[in-house]
Amino acid sequence: MGSFDFFASCPRGLEEALAAELSELGHQVTLSVGKQVPGGVHFSGRWAAGMATNFHSHIANRVFLRIVVQSYQNEQDIYDLAATQPWEEWFSYEQALRIDVTGIKTSIHSLEFVTLRIKDAICDRFRERTGRRPNIDRFKPDVRVFVFLTATDTTIYIDTSGEALFKRGWRLNKGTAPLRENLAAGILRLAGWRADSAESMVLYDPMCGSGTFLVEAAQILLSVPPGANRRFGFEKLKHWDISAWKELKAAAMDAESDARARRLPGNIFGSDISGDMLIKARANFERAGVSDMIGLKQIDARDIKPPVDGFGILVTNPPYGKRIEVRGRRSSREMNDGGARFARAHIDFLDADFYRTFGDTLKHHFSGWSAFFLTSDMNLPGQLRLRESRRAPLFNGALECRLFRFDMVTGRLQKKKDVLGNSAGYASEDFAL
Repeated sequence: MGSFDFFASCPRGLEEALAAELSELGHQVTLSVGKQVPGGVHFSGRWAAGMATNFHSHIANRVFLRIVVQSYQNEQDIYDLAATQPWEEWFSYEQALRIDVTGIKTSIHSLEFVTLRIKDAICDRFRERTGRRPNIDRFKPDVRVFVFLTATDTTIYIDTSGEALFKRGWRLNKGTAPLRENLAAGILRLAGWRADSAESMVLYDPMCGSGTFLVEAAQILLSVPPGANRRFGFEKLKHWDISAWKELKAAAMDAESDARARRLPGNIFGSDISGDMLIKARANFERAGVSDMIGLKQIDARDIKPPVDGFGILVTNPPYGKRIEVRGRRSSREMNDGGARFARAHIDFLDADFYRTFGDTLKHHFSGWSAFFLTSDMNLPGQLRLRESRRAPLFNGALECRLFRFDMVTGRLQKKKDVLGNSAGYASEDFAL
């Protein structure tokens, strides 16, 4: 089997990180990284390269196999191009089909009409050669065909992923507006968290919610393939190499076993004010196979201290723009008797006092740490009263965000109890595994 051309899509802003990840994957399979474009990276290799990217990439959204690219002038040209492709070599008429068309700067007036014409072309091709045609299924197709139009060219792809790759299979419990798993993994990479360096680093998410950053960090550390617990679109294509697939999975299992044998526990931590969210996080950890890797604590983010001595990475996705009801232990500043009372409370995360005090907490206790915040609030640095060392545009789905990096230095804060509250802080043993 020869070489194929692929395109791996990713959240916008993570193209360079994805290209670096693909280069590393090239040490395991024959793979050549090509051009980066907004929203993804081109690469080429044998069929195993496409399977390996689906299985191992923490950052990709989907992996597309390029069937053909050709110039066009009108809808008929696109029909003719689709009708001449050997679809019967990739899948059968018994398999359900879905077709998606997108375009940029195209002169085509109706992408819906083009979608119908491509469907007709594929069905006509099958009918001429087999006397039968595939059915169309928008919701649970066996095969997905993607077509991308520019002002001059038509590119036709077959999707090799099936469900989007950020759907790992472990996250059933999630909060509102959840962070996509592959975006979390890309942010961790930007923060320096990689399999070859994570063992010597400490990571902490003080507003962890359902634990997306924490699971991704643990699986990266343990060399767990993101696709270990899911199926892929390429498994329904005729070119699926079952022997190579079994070899790929066996090698991954060996690498994970080696990583688990040498891993040093106690360097991934999370906390949240909501006891309900921590219950969801623990359930996610269990499904992801990392429940023994992550320390958790219920605490208000304004009362946090580093979970271990030394420096580390703080990474979080604050729940901006939402007034959140939480059930759990009140923070120290909300207790007037020092007890461990439990109650429902509304926490307004847009409250200026919250951000100001949280920023003071970081300056006072996290000197030497690097803090990464993903948010759609462009005014975050001013609210925290911190100066970012870097900001990078990223997209969580269609939502435009910024990843702010703050390199913490010793702050000029008055060391008074009424500034940071009466919290005594905590050591690593305060985190429950």
